[in-house]
Amino acid sequence: MKKRIRIKGRLRTFTRFSIYLGFLLLAIDLAVFMVNVTAGFLLLGYAFVYFAITLSLYFYNKPILMNELISFATEYGQIQRKLLRDLEIPYALLDDGGKVIWMNIAFENVVHQPKGFNKSITALFPTITRDKLPGEDGADEIQYDLQYEDADYIAKFRRISLKGMAEHSDMIDSEGYDGYLIAVYLFDETALHIALQEVDDQSLAAGMIYLDNYEEALASVEEVRRSLLTALIDRKINKYISGLDGISKKLEKDKYLIILRKKAIEQLKENRFDLLEEVKTVNIGNEMAVTISIGIGLDGLSYAQNYEFCRNAIDLALGRGGDQAVIKTQDSVSYYGGKSQQVEKNTRVKARVKAHALREIMTAKDTVLVMGHRMPDVDCFGSAVGIYRIAKTLDRKVHIVLNEIPSSIQPLVELFRGNPEYDSDMIIGSQQALELAGNNTVLVVVDVNKPSITECPDLIRLCKSVVVLDHHRQGTETIENATLSYVEPYASSACEMVSEVLQYIYDNIKMKPEEADCMYSGIMVDTNNFATKAGVRTFEAAAFLRRSGADVSRVRKLFREDAAEYKAKADAVSQAEIYRQNFAISVCTAEDLPSPTIIGAQAANELLNIRGIKASFVLTEYQGLIYISARSIDEVNVQVIMERMGGGGHMNVAACQLESTGIAEAIGALKKTLDDMLDNNEI
Repeated sequence: MKKRIRIKGRLRTFTRFSIYLGFLLLAIDLAVFMVNVTAGFLLLGYAFVYFAITLSLYFYNKPILMNELISFATEYGQIQRKLLRDLEIPYALLDDGGKVIWMNIAFENVVHQPKGFNKSITALFPTITRDKLPGEDGADEIQYDLQYEDADYIAKFRRISLKGMAEHSDMIDSEGYDGYLIAVYLFDETALHIALQEVDDQSLAAGMIYLDNYEEALASVEEVRRSLLTALIDRKINKYISGLDGISKKLEKDKYLIILRKKAIEQLKENRFDLLEEVKTVNIGNEMAVTISIGIGLDGLSYAQNYEFCRNAIDLALGRGGDQAVIKTQDSVSYYGGKSQQVEKNTRVKARVKAHALREIMTAKDTVLVMGHRMPDVDCFGSAVGIYRIAKTLDRKVHIVLNEIPSSIQPLVELFRGNPEYDSDMIIGSQQALELAGNNTVLVVVDVNKPSITECPDLIRLCKSVVVLDHHRQGTETIENATLSYVEPYASSACEMVSEVLQYIYDNIKMKPEEADCMYSGIMVDTNNFATKAGVRTFEAAAFLRRSGADVSRVRKLFREDAAEYKAKADAVSQAEIYRQNFAISVCTAEDLPSPTIIGAQAANELLNIRGIKASFVLTEYQGLIYISARSIDEVNVQVIMERMGGGGHMNVAACQLESTGIAEAIGALKKTLDDMLDNNEI
């Protein structure tokens, strides 16, 4: 049935008002009949004439009125269409399927499409798909950020129900119609974004520059030339920072405060912080190149917060061995550089200060808990035994937290289990440790500074006093609010650090042979039989342990390999792939062995004996994870490679763990990481 357009509302009342008056006249005529019949008939005749004229005019004028209304609506619609067509805001109409059915001139100019473009909005903006448009079941209005060509827009999509428009009209009734259109508005935000970016680029960033080896570098030149070396370093730093339109102020002999615009930080990132390398070129006969550490804080809510960020960043840079730059923001930490070896400190003043602080902390508590990382190695257990001896010397109750005992430390653990000279509860599990944790307990974390990989992370939260002794470079995740933190990346092992602390805790401290053997084993394993990272202090620590009863032959017997383990290691070495001429990559298939990851690490050490190999990587599948052991001698920083893959470690010894992946995928990810870092000159 064909729908008719009908007048309704006030307009219909107005057009029928004269008819309503006619009915009122009839009612009055009825009352007149009751008073005077003759007058009633006269008024009735007048009423008939009134109705005849009124109805004739009504039916005659109704089509004319409808035509006038339609003409007015048409002209009104044309005016609206003209206004929309010339509107400066880009505007378009879509059907309920997302197809463009109309665009104004401004919209046509934005999308560079002619009038009559009749395709889906997705053809113009690929990110706007049909499911992202407002529909009957979704919100009536949705907005998105769009980038089209070189401009930024906010696109607003509004659903317009045609049924609702008809029902709310005071003039037209179109019953039975249902449907909707989608109106699109584009608001150009390009100028605003440029202004905001300009403001952001001009925001100030705080930074600090430390000379890592100031004293050592000065000691390597003649006394009369030391002031010249210092002046050249000052000039190099000041000139570089001035070239970035920044300010540098020398705070101390080896410390600088720098103020830069954020835009300059982006330039530093693009140049990969080449200031790190430029300072090394300062040479007036000094045997040791000067290295610097840079810490930068930005994107804080205030200048004070940026300064706090930069202090945290410089601490991270120094904690990772120096010769690198660290940028810290509210949400992230970025690392640059770190290619050179850490400089070993000859002075042991810091070890003495930390030892005295550790003694004060332990004497104030009744119980000491010692914890390392999951799947502990020889260095981890050996350093824990050293802390055990310190606590026993101070007459404190002490326990080593150990859940799983890998085969690599099984011979060492057997030295203490069943030994009448040691308490039966010397080694306890995590559950027992949690029961002992409290305000009167001090937790000593050794050989790890990353809380998530400790033997029992909950202990760190429950113990109010936490001490950290570690030789690994710090990363983004660290143990926060530690009462005492002693992290020295230049140390060869945690056992070396604990051996130095031992000598200052108590005069003429007495160690038992089993304890000395454990700590000597830790140094020996972590230095690969004193071939890697073994400095002067490493040999001094080894000499102290030898004087305390460590026996080299006894230690060697403890670590003789099983035949199957030796074959697995040899197999990994024989199947190594030489990638890009300088990197050895292999897989250790030792599923039936108790500690395949240890075999993989040993195989990585062996691969470094191949001429031309700068770094080695051995992948081991164990308990559903892929373990990658990375090793290098001096030219490649494997720590930054492993950090890129989610791990960490030292410059020469590092590792990572990969979840939900296979050996082939892990090798592919490793090669891609090497390619990216080599192409960007990051290693």
